[in-house]
Amino acid sequence: MEKKNKIIYWIVTIFLSIGMLAGGIQQTLQIGGYNEIITKLHYPLYVLSILGVWKILGVIAILIPKFPLLKEWAYAGFFFAMSGAAISHFAVGQSFTEALPALILLIVTILSWYFRPSDRKIISKNI
Repeated sequence: MEKKNKIIYWIVTIFLSIGMLAGGIQQTLQIGGYNEIITKLHYPLYVLSILGVWKILGVIAILIPKFPLLKEWAYAGFFFAMSGAAISHFAVGQSFTEALPALILLIVTILSWYFRPSDRKIISKNI
């Protein structure tokens, strides 16, 4: 069972990492249609640079060994960014299709977090 969970973890984490890294680079450089998307959502363009850099750093955090607390923060950031993106699409009256990429990355974020191996989790120590 543990081997199956590890395989699931790495499949969804690689997918998540590629999606977040690609989006992060495009947002940081403001290419790939993100300017139009962010403008339609009524956010200022500088938000792209902030989100892009944080996504790139988040990918690094979840992929490097150790640092479980940093990983928790990265997963939380991905969760807030993707749920916020989906909600933003709905808030301005866009269709489910427009929110689908954010929803997919949200689900993949949750799956990666859930299936992460124990050496990537914060272990509570009972006193």
